[in-house]
Amino acid sequence: MTARETKSTCPYCGVGCGVVIESQGDQITGVRGDPDHPANFGRLCSKGSTLHLTASATVTQHTRLLHPMQRLRRGEAPQRIAWDTALDLATNQFAKTIRDHGPDAVGFYISGQLLTEDYYVFNKLAKGLIGTNNVDTNSRLCMSSAVAGYKMTLGADAPPTCYDDVNHASCIFIVGSNTAYAHPVLFRRIEDAKRANPQMKVIFCDPRRTDTAEIADLFLPIQPGTDVALFNGMLHTMLWEGWLDHAYIAAHTNGFDALKATVRDYTPEMVASVCGLQKQDILEAARLFATSSATLSLYCQGLNQSSSGTIKNAALINLHLATGQIGKPGAGPFSLTGQPNAMGGREVGGLANLLSAHRDLGNPEHRAEVARLWGVPAVPSKPGKTAVEMFQAAADGDIRALWIACTNPLQSMPDQTTVRRALERAEFVVVQEAFATPATCDHADLLLPATTWGEKVGTVTNSERRISRVRPAVVAPGETRHDWSIAVAFARRLEAAIDGPRGLFPYEDAESIWNEHRESTRGRDLDITGMSYAMLDAAPQQWPLRSGELSGQVRLYEDGQFPTADGRATFANTVYIPVAEPRESRFPFSLTTGRLRDQWHGMSRTGTLGRLFGHVAEPSVQMHPQDMDRRRLRDGELVHVTSKRGSIVVPVQASTEVGLSQAFMAMHWGEEFLSGRASTGERLAGVNALTTSAHCPTSKQPELKHAAVKITKAELPWSLLTVAWLTETQALTARALLKPYMARFQFASCVPFASATPLGDPTDDQRHGVLFRAAHSDAPADAVLAELEAIVGLSDSEALRYADAQKGQRRTARLRRQGDDTLIEGFLLAGDTRAEAWIKTLLQNELPAQALGRSLLVAGAKAPVAVRSRGKQVCTCFNVAEDAIAAHLAGSVVEGAHTRSEDGLLASLQSHLKCGTNCGSCLPELKRLVRSAQPLKQAA
Repeated sequence: MTARETKSTCPYCGVGCGVVIESQGDQITGVRGDPDHPANFGRLCSKGSTLHLTASATVTQHTRLLHPMQRLRRGEAPQRIAWDTALDLATNQFAKTIRDHGPDAVGFYISGQLLTEDYYVFNKLAKGLIGTNNVDTNSRLCMSSAVAGYKMTLGADAPPTCYDDVNHASCIFIVGSNTAYAHPVLFRRIEDAKRANPQMKVIFCDPRRTDTAEIADLFLPIQPGTDVALFNGMLHTMLWEGWLDHAYIAAHTNGFDALKATVRDYTPEMVASVCGLQKQDILEAARLFATSSATLSLYCQGLNQSSSGTIKNAALINLHLATGQIGKPGAGPFSLTGQPNAMGGREVGGLANLLSAHRDLGNPEHRAEVARLWGVPAVPSKPGKTAVEMFQAAADGDIRALWIACTNPLQSMPDQTTVRRALERAEFVVVQEAFATPATCDHADLLLPATTWGEKVGTVTNSERRISRVRPAVVAPGETRHDWSIAVAFARRLEAAIDGPRGLFPYEDAESIWNEHRESTRGRDLDITGMSYAMLDAAPQQWPLRSGELSGQVRLYEDGQFPTADGRATFANTVYIPVAEPRESRFPFSLTTGRLRDQWHGMSRTGTLGRLFGHVAEPSVQMHPQDMDRRRLRDGELVHVTSKRGSIVVPVQASTEVGLSQAFMAMHWGEEFLSGRASTGERLAGVNALTTSAHCPTSKQPELKHAAVKITKAELPWSLLTVAWLTETQALTARALLKPYMARFQFASCVPFASATPLGDPTDDQRHGVLFRAAHSDAPADAVLAELEAIVGLSDSEALRYADAQKGQRRTARLRRQGDDTLIEGFLLAGDTRAEAWIKTLLQNELPAQALGRSLLVAGAKAPVAVRSRGKQVCTCFNVAEDAIAAHLAGSVVEGAHTRSEDGLLASLQSHLKCGTNCGSCLPELKRLVRSAQPLKQAA
């Protein structure tokens, strides 16, 4: 069969990397970076480089939603129905709701992972046909504060910079962004720029000392939520030292005098106290920022996901305006987009407060322009419900029909109790999804199957305003349809059902939607009337690109003119406001959330792949070791993490990345992977059971980055662990069957288990691991343990077994012969799991077990001398763990290599172990290990 190659775009973060998809027939077989794409020039991160593995035929069969499904009663399994039946059902239900309760009784919650064409149709469907502005997106959770901050200061939602600016900057200020994890390929470019220009200074500001700190010349471990105080304090210092560009301020801005009066109070001493920083570090940050020939700021959710997110963004932009660090190569405030097409959604007005082409819903002229463009009498003026408001309204019974597309609010939204109540109370819930596994699907009355990466066609816009094509490499599986096509088919039916305007949705392909969107931008700040699919087929393009122009604008505001009434930017008078929920005696810890290196959002895609769980294998909450010592907590012990909204049980992990009185948990862990049920019967599910829906009054973005919590030891004496190698089909089936069992325990987690083989190893396809961990106040019935054994393939009559029902203990091991060796294929430890570490090592490393015999079943058996753990995985691509890296570095000492430079030791690691030579995502961690190694300490 002939192999094909198709150029498309990665579906993960906002870097917008170009990919080349390799396929044969109807199967994607490989992926590599597109060397011609200007966002990545051939590079991919650990997630992007494994995209093809998440699109296997087996994964598709077991995780994809392939047919329309209807759930006749809540709590029951859905049944397959025809597309016409599904669309008629949706039309009738929405039409009835609109007739009986008005257009604002329905809501659409969509996604920054949709394509621009999909977004455009949903926006027009809600605002043009139905007459409600209740259409919002999960981009509200990640980018709305950046939008509001840009508009408040610069006049338009337009990042003025580009990726190439990292090569021209003399100072890079990274704040509220773990760029090394969240935007890895851009971080590779920063590393390259720093290597090419060692004089360039990098300031990194974050409550945690993440891998991004490894590149920093100055690290500012700020207290959560105090960013505005820091930025105002830096401006105070710049004023005092005379480091401002007064000519730029006079010629191109308004409002500086009011801000100047405000920041007089933000002395370095006051700011150091509020932010938990050293006074001299604040002064140094101000000096580096202001006196650099070009300063570039990079920021993300640490500023955005806040109850004061808009003023955080604006306060940082104030620094750029005050120093003239904008509108020139290497300088400007650069908001890093979280999702692959959050920018495209903003461009088409896919938020409750926006209209097409960056028009404002509150502007009557803008509403009239859009109404004329669409051919409708009017666009509603009443503000729509934003994400948090929409689910609160559904929980209150005000929104009765919900349409959710390409997002999983039962994992990603804050205050999960309210979200669950909303889904339960809504009279009709449609979930339009590519995957059947997200928790939100369990609450849908109607499930509509959508296409996904490798099957879709359209466009996306990345963080630097660059629009790229998304192209299909394979035929859509099952009965899946493109998202825009589903929305169009529904809209055409609804036109007649509610006697609305007719002919609003004439689109027969994605390009026809694009052309209408393109015309809507004429004369606007994001004018793309010069772009076409044909031009984008040749190369991705940045906006604006007006009719008659051959290429887009690389940087904005180079002439000092801004898209405001008088052409001037505006200083926002920013005043520091503490977090919505400060720490206090009952809740003494600040819980922050963030990303893992190898996972994406709710993990509906990355969560199918065991190797992406090698770097961080299971959910945990991280605490500073001193805080753990004071509470007599040990690594791996279970703790209750409790906020005012809910509680979860999760293992605790010591980490010096986290500050004192702080805790960290990855945002990805939803109920699909972390769950349980309290003794009271209350559901315990996912990190967002803890987070608050308090939100920024301007952007309406919730404060997902901070919640006050208490952390106490969980007294759950009975524990269970089962791990097994299975085929890919068996592993996916096992995880689906294990999901209901999670609610039987007070704590449970279920995740793929990482193989120890490198990427591309020919035996990798035969090893797909499943790990199920649980704990409870007492032992479950013996029959439950037998059921768990059967699910993970441990019910074979030849398996080794030990059981003591009276003590609640059970141990099972499945072995297989390979040549002269006997290998362990799976095990279950129940009641006593102390032997976990070494038995798991036997399985993961495929070490001979024949000499161990019955000791595999002895409670608390000590590890055999020959069995040593590999340690934490560092390199995903080549599966290189800490022990191998430590051994190589130690060997370098013996060889007299302690005189080598850091670069020399890193090069030696790469040469001998290959780590860091493929995607490069592990490079910051490798550099940290090199720096902390004994050879360098001796050399120093």
